[in-house]
Amino acid sequence: MPDTLKITNTLADETRYSIYQYIVKEKKQVSVLEIADQFGIHPNVARLHLTKLNDSKLVSSQLANNKKGGRPARVYFPAEDPIYLSFPKQENHLLLQWLLKLVDSMGEEALRKAKEISYQHGRTIIKHVPSSTQTFESKMELFKEAANAIGYIPHITENEDKKVITFSIYNCPYKDQLHKYPALVCSLHESFLKGQFDALFPTNKFLQIESMQNHCNNCVYQIEVL
Repeated sequence: MPDTLKITNTLADETRYSIYQYIVKEKKQVSVLEIADQFGIHPNVARLHLTKLNDSKLVSSQLANNKKGGRPARVYFPAEDPIYLSFPKQENHLLLQWLLKLVDSMGEEALRKAKEISYQHGRTIIKHVPSSTQTFESKMELFKEAANAIGYIPHITENEDKKVITFSIYNCPYKDQLHKYPALVCSLHESFLKGQFDALFPTNKFLQIESMQNHCNNCVYQIEVL
């Protein structure tokens, strides 16, 4: 069976797809019992779903020592290598590799231009915002629509007369390139995000507070809307 067909068949089950999202989001090792408790299913059903995800290489697994003693238990965690799906098959990730190598080899001027392009793309990816008539809540809905496609989780808090938006990138879409070009990839991605927020909130303070470059679990950004 072709890998693409195997993957799509694996994720066609709604519960299995939700389990996959949970494992990616938590970014930690999970056990059969944890998944069974989390989704209210029998451990045997949880084991079946996890086995199918593992067989399709959507997650990885290994045996871990049982803290309570007894036989080692199998744990599951996000697969290190990303999965590429396209119809027909495309190799866009190779094109990304080539372009990153090109920008990296051409120095500061190429990086400046690449950041400008990614920033403008971030602005245009947000649907048209009809100026100040749009509410904060409706603007956040626009951001969430763009965020869901890539894996951001916005968390909104309010402090007196200002609003602070915090969101995490729990499944970086460019993680397979981070070990080769960490500064370049993160710089372009940050410019892309900045473009989105500048389109929604022209006056803001944009700050990265955690980064996977610094061995954090996620990249975390904070935006204060002024």
